[in-house]
Amino acid sequence: MSRYSIHEFIKKTEQEDKGEGLFELETPRMLEVNLDGQVWAKAGSMVAYNGQIKFVREGILENGLGTAFKKALSGEGASLMKANGQGKLYLADEGKKIIILHLQNEAIYVNGNDLLAFEPTIKWDIKMMKRIAGMMAGGLFNVRCEGTGMIAITTHHEPLTLLVSPGKPVITDPNATVAWSGNLQPELQTDISLKTFLGRGSGESIQMKFEGDGFVVVQPYEEVKMKEKG
Repeated sequence: MSRYSIHEFIKKTEQEDKGEGLFELETPRMLEVNLDGQVWAKAGSMVAYNGQIKFVREGILENGLGTAFKKALSGEGASLMKANGQGKLYLADEGKKIIILHLQNEAIYVNGNDLLAFEPTIKWDIKMMKRIAGMMAGGLFNVRCEGTGMIAITTHHEPLTLLVSPGKPVITDPNATVAWSGNLQPELQTDISLKTFLGRGSGESIQMKFEGDGFVVVQPYEEVKMKEKG
């Protein structure tokens, strides 16, 4: 009986300081930010906090007119908020698995829906994939993160990283593509045989082709659904 007591439940699920620094995985699906200053986070991702923290939605000119324009094109999915202050901040996104990455003068592209948080030392810019945008609900946009600092990304279920090497391209479903190395520029291609096989609208047969030397991260889930053709 005692193993189901409230005391035991609290003991098993209680917040625990791991001493890992700014970003800690409190659970595989909950990010703890040990805030002393500022951090960027996905709007609406705050679950709880303690201490003195203020939240500010990204200003329309915060990151320059170009970003504001691209953000308007990409819809609400790219909305960010700033958390300022001191305390512990807990972030999550629909129970998705969280991955912490420490960039060291590196760059990575992240699907806009999958970027959870990052340090202010990271430079970011929204990149639209125009050809795909009109075919998907909410469009398809990616955020290029560059510099030195921590970022946290999310995936539905377990991610898989595929290595891209010269002469061995990797083809992915745009909906299942989470992130890729900053030196890769994916091309969009249409698979006619797949389109015929699926018997659906043209959007379903669009694929991302990665060539060069790097990596691409995929998840066993379609992030954004195609628009229905009426």
